[in-house]
Amino acid sequence: MPLNVIVVMDPIAHIKIAKDTTFAMLLEAQRRGHALHYVRPGGLSIADGRAMAEVAPLQVRDDPSDWYTLGGFAPLPLGPGQIVLMRKDPPVDGEFIYDTQILGLAADAGALVVNNPQGLRDYNEKLAAQLFPDCCPPTLVSRDIKALKAFVLAQGQAVLKPLDGMGGRSIFRSGQGDANLNVILETLTDGGRSLALAQSYIPEITEGDKRILLIDGEPVDYCLARIPQGDEFRGNLAAGGRGEGRPLSARDREIAARVGPEMKRRGMRFVGLDVIGDYLTEVNVTSPTCVRELDAQFGLNIAGQLFDALEAGLAG
Repeated sequence: MPLNVIVVMDPIAHIKIAKDTTFAMLLEAQRRGHALHYVRPGGLSIADGRAMAEVAPLQVRDDPSDWYTLGGFAPLPLGPGQIVLMRKDPPVDGEFIYDTQILGLAADAGALVVNNPQGLRDYNEKLAAQLFPDCCPPTLVSRDIKALKAFVLAQGQAVLKPLDGMGGRSIFRSGQGDANLNVILETLTDGGRSLALAQSYIPEITEGDKRILLIDGEPVDYCLARIPQGDEFRGNLAAGGRGEGRPLSARDREIAARVGPEMKRRGMRFVGLDVIGDYLTEVNVTSPTCVRELDAQFGLNIAGQLFDALEAGLAG
């Protein structure tokens, strides 16, 4: 049955379609005969208690020189017969939170919102991994600069992150003997006013930061190992990492089996786990990526698996 697929995303004119997972979803939805509707940034609202979106009809093409066509924008009530893909990138700031509250109204009215708006508010990418401490390396989340410094020195080497970053931005590696450690911690915590995460450095990062994708809590059979290049310690593709597809290891499947059921219970239909070596480091629920790369390397159709699950749920 044809459905209305409404996508909330960053400006479509600026995406790189060879690496854009949202674009893969749109191509698959269109292939299935669903009508696509694009919501430009800031296009959600509430009118008389009803969730609304300013949408334009959208057509997509797998053509890097001409990948989309938009019609005119018009208001659309959100409700039954719709799949709403919430695919806006972090940061999860106040405006993002407000949008999830509007999408909560849409879900109450009968729209299928992916991922669940409440879960998007609850699950910070870095903090969500701490729900599964048995899967994680030693970690401290704190505003206390002295405590963070003591943790880093005790570990010898640690990775330091803000809680609201993405794509490897503002991530530091530091440790004993680093004269910059104090200023790194002062910067990340804004002088002790903001939370920061310190995590024991995992040497296996040289073999790749693995992205494992979950659909309704079940892992895709292959992950994308994002391997640091040159003198860079970060594997993020946005930081210049090289993506190499691999079958899941036994440990990868153990972590997926530990995390997946809770993600499914919370309505997190499409999730990306970050795993370095044997350790879970992040749980990505806002706009997980790596579909296009895995599809290309292994002849998969991961967006097809996702829409199979979404359509089955709507039919049920």
